[in-house]
Amino acid sequence: MLISKSVDMMYSVFGLTLQSEIELQELLPTLAQPKTADVTIRQGDLKNDWKQHGDLTGHYGFNDREFYLYVPDAAIFCVREGREIIISPHLGANEKLIRLYLLGTCMGALLMQRRTLPLHGSAIAINGKAYAFVGDSGAGKSTTAAAFLEHGCPLLSDDVVALSASSDSMNIPFIYPAYPQQKLWQASFDILGKDSSCSQILYDQKYAVPVHAQFCSDPMPIGGVFELVKDEQAETIHISANGGLESISILMNNTYRSFLIPYFGLTRWHFAAAVDLASKTKVYRIIRPAAGCTTKSLKGLIMEAIQEEA
Repeated sequence: MLISKSVDMMYSVFGLTLQSEIELQELLPTLAQPKTADVTIRQGDLKNDWKQHGDLTGHYGFNDREFYLYVPDAAIFCVREGREIIISPHLGANEKLIRLYLLGTCMGALLMQRRTLPLHGSAIAINGKAYAFVGDSGAGKSTTAAAFLEHGCPLLSDDVVALSASSDSMNIPFIYPAYPQQKLWQASFDILGKDSSCSQILYDQKYAVPVHAQFCSDPMPIGGVFELVKDEQAETIHISANGGLESISILMNNTYRSFLIPYFGLTRWHFAAAVDLASKTKVYRIIRPAAGCTTKSLKGLIMEAIQEEA
């Protein structure tokens, strides 16, 4: 079954130009019209490729410079050499689910293939710099970012944070904008005192929240990385600035879909990228109680750290 097609569209995401034969309504159309795109997205039949290269008991497959992803009720995906994504939809596939995995796991794999470090988190812009919130699922990354959005700090990215050095002699790491949408659980709406009824449900109790008016479409030099950690034993919030091996470990552990790295043969690159980033930005760890920690107090602590660094 084919996904609804339109004329090939050009989009901007993560500092890349995408040419897609399917509509990606979450992304921003690119204003420039380059002769060639960085990445092409097209449909194709991948059933035989999956039988040959996929793990029939799981969801992933690998072949030289190709990565395969099998998602029931959605599609088989192939991410090839950081330049192409092929989609083979299942019969009766949910197009919204296809786009969810295309813009998540597939783009994360593509960024790795292009040697762009993807962190698992959210990023916001404050005073011309980008700050990333990373951590395990449920740590409060998107909720914390949403709290900053409410106070006028624009969103750069949600879920996948793309980091790449600038091309000038300074070689400063930049966070490249994704697209103007957050993904929030119902629990996040409850914490923030917001109504989810007007938001589009993605799956379970997770919603897509458009943030067009609060989106930063320009790359920003990184100002810091904050790892959020929930601790059942903690009674108060504690923040620490980390350096050396601890910073490197935080960045490596919070790389998006990091389990793919050995399959891509990128273990040495991953370590070198984390070392380089840790040497050029502050990395913080915030240990917070599992319950009773308010988003307001968390946001205040982060702002204090940013102001002290400035």
